[in-house]
Amino acid sequence: MKINLANIKKAKKLLHKNECIAIPTETVYGLAGNAFSDEACKKVFKLKKRPKNNPLIVHYHNYQNLKRDCELNENFFRLYKQFCPGPITFILNLKKNSKISKVVTNKKMTLAVRFPKHPVTRSLLKRINFPLAAPSANISSRLSPVCSNDIKEDFGKKIKFILDGGRSSIGIESTIIDIRNKPKILRLGSIEISTIKKILNRKIIVSNSPAKISAPGQSRIHYSPGIPIRLKAKKAKNDEAFLFVNKKKRVRANYYFLSKKGNLNEAAKNLYSTLRKIKKNNYKSIAVAKIPNKGIGKTINDRLTRASKF
Repeated sequence: MKINLANIKKAKKLLHKNECIAIPTETVYGLAGNAFSDEACKKVFKLKKRPKNNPLIVHYHNYQNLKRDCELNENFFRLYKQFCPGPITFILNLKKNSKISKVVTNKKMTLAVRFPKHPVTRSLLKRINFPLAAPSANISSRLSPVCSNDIKEDFGKKIKFILDGGRSSIGIESTIIDIRNKPKILRLGSIEISTIKKILNRKIIVSNSPAKISAPGQSRIHYSPGIPIRLKAKKAKNDEAFLFVNKKKRVRANYYFLSKKGNLNEAAKNLYSTLRKIKKNNYKSIAVAKIPNKGIGKTINDRLTRASKF
């Protein structure tokens, strides 16, 4: 991908002024601000209407930049070597002398960190001397954006600048893993748990629906298109959209498909854009046919389950 350096320069200038911008990542677009700045991080929370007890993910260019802020361990380096830059977020202990804003962490001594793979955002991170606090660029509890138009629909002109990097290649949020002690998955993503288990050579706990929020993406109500969703539906009501993972031979006007041939990676990539399309077409609710609960299908089901709590 060719990098537009003029856009990178503009983004850098705004970030240095403690403004918020939208940035592309391989998962979804993020709403970014200087992670060292209380002013910038407060703007992120305000724009998103995000509860203050829901911490932010901080994006770094590489682990050398991270060493000044967090304590790193063997589990971190094993997963970093395999997946970074890429769609995985680590929960780590903060160092006492870290410059990370307490607004980011809600005054906790842990930090969620990620190393995005998207070349545009990597180019930006390489040119600034601070990490970026960047949750998904959406209104809290609503659908994450996978392209610049999604952000414009949600925020209008409230965001100073969108650093456009095309459509997100994965289209679903990162896997979050707490690796401080016993490895624990706090949010499902595109990386299979079995792969992480093999790399670490130990049991992996999955705790992505805790009673108390300890990491981003754990809210009970999340990823919603703003209309009711029924799961594992066998048929749709007259006024409902009917969502399938694969295309059917008989197609009706209210049928929507996440993948032509039932490819779950393609289905995940198309999930949010399809839900947005259904909402735009003025359906009042969505019936979702059963989706295979394997691989990234588990992540799709997790997102739809949270969306159904709307």
